[in-house]
Amino acid sequence: MNLIASPGQLRASLLRWSLFLVPLTLLLGFLSGQIGDAASPWFQSLTKPSLFPPPATFGIVWSILYVMIGFAAAVVASARGAHGREVALIAWVVQLALNLAWSPLFFGAHRIAEALYLLIAIDIAVLVTVVLFWRVRKLAGLLLVPYLAWVLFATVLNFQFLQANPDAANRDVSGAVQRVEM
Repeated sequence: MNLIASPGQLRASLLRWSLFLVPLTLLLGFLSGQIGDAASPWFQSLTKPSLFPPPATFGIVWSILYVMIGFAAAVVASARGAHGREVALIAWVVQLALNLAWSPLFFGAHRIAEALYLLIAIDIAVLVTVVLFWRVRKLAGLLLVPYLAWVLFATVLNFQFLQANPDAANRDVSGAVQRVEM
């Protein structure tokens, strides 16, 4: 069996994988974000660290990152016959599953400390995925570098939330919240 593909076949494969993995990654990220809500009374009651960016930043950044994460996976998935492709894709699935678990753990279960441990695992999993993707296709590894930077920032932010709100897991907050803007 001949495994050599023409440039047109390679582009078609990348397009097919992209049309599947990019929307899938975006959808999964969106669904994960719906489980926990940053507008919840619990989150609004937390002391925000000085590094905390405007809330709209998260939706914008994660949307861009999920497109890049999905496209990076498409680049690797379309590299049929490349050494390490399967292991790289398994690492991608693992890091994505860990990523998708963070929002429900932090926002849904109000477990800031456990979310920090999860983020450390995500940092390691993303770093491993970057290295494995780089070995298959350098472009795929490069596409994940902003994601790695963002999850490292998220780890620092999560740590600061934990420091500023050590009792957050046990905090009982009613649905009544008064917000005052000046």
